[in-house]
Amino acid sequence: MKYGLTPLQAKVLGISRIAIGFLFWVHGAQKLFGWFGGFGEAGTAELMSRFGAAGLIEFFGGLLIMLGLFTVPAAFIASGQMAVAYFWMHVPRGGLFPWENGGEKVAFYTFFFLLLAALGAGAFSIDGAMRRRKEEASG
Repeated sequence: MKYGLTPLQAKVLGISRIAIGFLFWVHGAQKLFGWFGGFGEAGTAELMSRFGAAGLIEFFGGLLIMLGLFTVPAAFIASGQMAVAYFWMHVPRGGLFPWENGGEKVAFYTFFFLLLAALGAGAFSIDGAMRRRKEEASG
C-alpha cells in the first residue's frame, strides 16, 4: 500500500477494487464465453478481433484486480484499454463528452483503474499478503 493510506482508506479501496474488478471481469466473461447475457448477436466475440482482445484484458485483468494480484500493472493496462475504448468506440458515437456519447462507464473504469495503478491494491489483496510475508522474512 502506497502513500500512507489510513487503515479505513485501505479497506475502502480494497473493497472497491474487489467490487469494480468483479464488474470488469463480468464484461470479459460476456465477450469470451457468452456468460451473463453474452455479447452481440453471436453471444461471444471473435477471439482474434479487437473485442476478443478487450475480452481477454477484461477477463484476466478483472480477475487479477479482484484478487489484488499484480494490481498495479493489471490496473494500468486496464486503464489504458478503457481509454482506448473511450476514444475508439464512444467519441465517434457522439462527441467528446461522456453524457453525449454513452461513455460514462468506460470513463469511470479508466480513472478508477488509473487510481489503483497509482495507489496499489489497498487491503484484502494477495499483493499485500506477499509484501507482508517478504517484510517478515527480511526483518
